[in-house]
Amino acid sequence: MPPARVLLDLRVSGVFTRTIIPADQLGRTIVRIAHEILERDQDLSELALVGIHTRGAHLAQRLASLMARFAGQQISVGELDISLYRDDVSARGSLTVQPKLLQPELKGTNLPFSIDDKTIVLVDDVLFTGRTIRAAIDALFDYGRPARIQLAVLVDRGHRELPIRPDYVGKNLPTSQDERINVRLQEVDGVDEIVLETVREEEQ
Repeated sequence: MPPARVLLDLRVSGVFTRTIIPADQLGRTIVRIAHEILERDQDLSELALVGIHTRGAHLAQRLASLMARFAGQQISVGELDISLYRDDVSARGSLTVQPKLLQPELKGTNLPFSIDDKTIVLVDDVLFTGRTIRAAIDALFDYGRPARIQLAVLVDRGHRELPIRPDYVGKNLPTSQDERINVRLQEVDGVDEIVLETVREEEQ
């Protein structure tokens, strides 16, 4: 008799990552955003950048440094922790997770200036559903009443759940729900790049 045939499942599941924006292109994108903010907001004494932890805070620092160099004037910059303002804090984890593990990790807010009557540019790395930005706006109003709030993001990946639209966008990168955009910055990750992660099964 011929030997029995053995069927092998050659599908491999996993997260597949590829770089879509390398360091040099990411750097040029940040420079362009800095120029666009300067073109729109002429009164720099009434302007402040506020970065959303974690990578948004580092992006805000980079933008403020570039704008100061271009305009010859220091730009107010701060950082905002929205952990306690997110609407998904109580939904994190599962029923089997200990309650203490559901607590958000606090990173701290640092606003070394009054935000009253100022133009505040919120800075974040990726705009997705819009819920992070809604939480950031709620947090800001606990510190004062700005004249206006603008939004600068490095990447807009779509899938909005709230009516929030950025004023400054580095890259529009439409994605599907099983994809994820990760911004990696030198200050946090040791490298500057934007990567696309896809969860899928692949046949070999």
